[in-house]
Amino acid sequence: MKWIVCGVCGVLLSVLLICAPFFGGAQYETEYLRIHIRANSNSAEDQRVKYMVKDAVVEALIPILAEAQTKQQAEELVTKNFAYIEAVADKVLESEGFDYASSARLDNEEFPARAYDDITLPAGNYDAVIIDLGTGAGDNWWCLVYPAFCFTKTENSTNYVYISKIWEIINSVRQ
Repeated sequence: MKWIVCGVCGVLLSVLLICAPFFGGAQYETEYLRIHIRANSNSAEDQRVKYMVKDAVVEALIPILAEAQTKQQAEELVTKNFAYIEAVADKVLESEGFDYASSARLDNEEFPARAYDDITLPAGNYDAVIIDLGTGAGDNWWCLVYPAFCFTKTENSTNYVYISKIWEIINSVRQ
C-alpha cells in the first residue's frame, strides 16, 4: 500500500511541477519569452519565406538557448545574438531572391490566447523577440523562446520540440 501511495504522490508531484507555471495568473506575462516573426506582406511568396526563416531561426536558437534556465538568461542570450539571428534570417531571404532584410529586437507586445498541445497561454502582454522581415506588415508566426517550446519544421505541426533543462529535469524525475 505504501508503494502505491508513494507512486501516486510522485505522479501528482510531477504534474504539479509541470503545470505550476501555468496556474499563476500574473506569471504568464513575466515567466515567458515569446518569439514573433512577421512576414513582409501577405503575398504567398512572403508567407512561404516566413516559414523558411522560422525554421532556420528556430534551429539557430536551439543551441543558444539550450542552457538558459531563466527568462532573464534567455533574454540576455537572444539580445547578445541579434546580429546572428538577423544574419540567419537574411541568408534565407537572400537565398530565396528577396531584396529586403530582417530586423530583430526585444519588445513587449499583446498576444492572443494560444494553445500548445494541452497547455494554453491566455491573451495578454508578453515580452517577445520580434523579427520583422522587410516591412513586417504581413501575417505572422509566434511561439515561445523561453521556455523553448516551438513547433517542429512543419507549418501546421502538432508536434513540438521542447528544449529546456528544466523540462529535462522534470522528465528525469517522472521516469
